[in-house]
Amino acid sequence: MRELVRPVATALAMACLAASMAILSTGGALAQAKQAPPKQQAAPAKQAEPPPAQEAPVKQIALTEKQIESALAAVKEMDHPINEKLPDDGKPLDPKIVAQFEAVAKKHGFASYDDYNSVVDNVSIVMAGFDPATRKYVGPEAVIKAQIAVVQADKKMPAKDKKAVLADLNAALKSPGPAIENKGNIDLVAKYYDKLAEALGEDEE
Repeated sequence: MRELVRPVATALAMACLAASMAILSTGGALAQAKQAPPKQQAAPAKQAEPPPAQEAPVKQIALTEKQIESALAAVKEMDHPINEKLPDDGKPLDPKIVAQFEAVAKKHGFASYDDYNSVVDNVSIVMAGFDPATRKYVGPEAVIKAQIAVVQADKKMPAKDKKAVLADLNAALKSPGPAIENKGNIDLVAKYYDKLAEALGEDEE
């Protein structure tokens, strides 16, 4: 699923997967945009801005096979027809679009769009720990370290791109993501890994 229709809680998980795609395609830009350095303020009396608020952690749930199958079915409708109508300028979603998301979620058995997002969030944090080459769960830290090694060994990636990718990966390594509370989720995601990777648009191919 595209990032625009997902809550920010799993930004790190999806960024790790996006980094894997970028690396394996030899140096595409990461999904995370670089923030420009803050401009110097002329007025010395201006107070410093407070640090950005921390994102709320994903509320982990025990996934079921039915939830994953429903999410796979729903994401196809969420991703294209509705997603194309989303604003790309950061503006709030039109209530009509939100209503469409709710309708699709309920059509596929979810109590609400938030319920659907909860399932996708939990799938995402598990997938962030899968090695895309072996389809085995190794943990997000191991995945990031492997990605760093691949980038460092890449002779074709432009130096500027390599520096940017390594900076993002090293930043992600400092906070690789939460431990998986429900170990059964790992087995479920492993069973549906290929379908989930394709549906979420995060497969390395």
